[in-house]
Amino acid sequence: MTSVISNTSERRLVFTGGRAHPELTEAVAESLGIEPLPTTGYTFANGELYVRFGESVRGADAFVLQSHAAPINEAIMEQLIMVDALKRASAKSITVIMPCYGYARQDKKHKGREPISARLMADLFKQAGADRIMSIDLHTAQIQGFFDGPVDHLWAMPLLAQYVRTRVAPDNLTIVSPDAGRVRLADQWSDHLGAPLAIIHKRRDPSVPNQVKVHELVGQVEGRTCVLVDDMIDTGGTIIQAANALFENGAKDVIVAATHGLLSGPAVERLRDSRISEVIITDTLPIPEDRKFEKLTTLSVAPLIARAVREVFDDGSVTSLFNGNV
Repeated sequence: MTSVISNTSERRLVFTGGRAHPELTEAVAESLGIEPLPTTGYTFANGELYVRFGESVRGADAFVLQSHAAPINEAIMEQLIMVDALKRASAKSITVIMPCYGYARQDKKHKGREPISARLMADLFKQAGADRIMSIDLHTAQIQGFFDGPVDHLWAMPLLAQYVRTRVAPDNLTIVSPDAGRVRLADQWSDHLGAPLAIIHKRRDPSVPNQVKVHELVGQVEGRTCVLVDDMIDTGGTIIQAANALFENGAKDVIVAATHGLLSGPAVERLRDSRISEVIITDTLPIPEDRKFEKLTTLSVAPLIARAVREVFDDGSVTSLFNGNV
């Protein structure tokens, strides 16, 4: 394999990735049929980062992937530095691929004197030299408007739903939204699988981060296998309380499906020790060995990202990627 793709117009595609998730970078490059651009990156003793590319990128369409994984600020800064290096090396265009958009949950002001960090993220990458952003399952759709340029918002739902279809008979399946904010996502799952929808109403305690209280369940779940769907699993508190509410209302089984597996703090212990039978996520973020457990299933988004890269590079249509990747 070579490190570039050329099309009939003599354009060049170069693909590279940061150090946060090298396995995903390699998997996407393999799907593209190329080698990642040779890249040197390391951290100085004082914590500063250094990046240098080993081949010319002059006139190339560059795609730079970085998972915004812990330590998240270091991962983001490294990707910003990579974008700056590509710009200064005269890349023709730069597409930033952030499978999981860092700071996406800070997309609006809940109280006075708060930042809108998701907007700041977009501004930083624009200032660094990014022409386009590509991400999977943004926390809210409005983030697409924060960046002054094209934003390719890809969906992992078809990938996750296809796997769920192999696990559960559709006539005994109920899709469940763990809160009001995920109803639209759950509704798309419901349409895709032809399954009924249930909604859990909850209220957060604003004085205690990551703490929720379940109030009521709307929908029929008794005797059924329920699939709890969300965009991410952080500490697992929301998912566990939602699953408990489903079992209390007579659910036969609960499966969890989410795109981004942050699995912070007590998440692994909570999920492992719960009555949930399976937790399905994708590899938008790396899962360290000590964060893996028997119930966890991880699906690869590398083919999805590779397809989007090819569509962008070939000036093809990415509408199908917005509309459920069908």
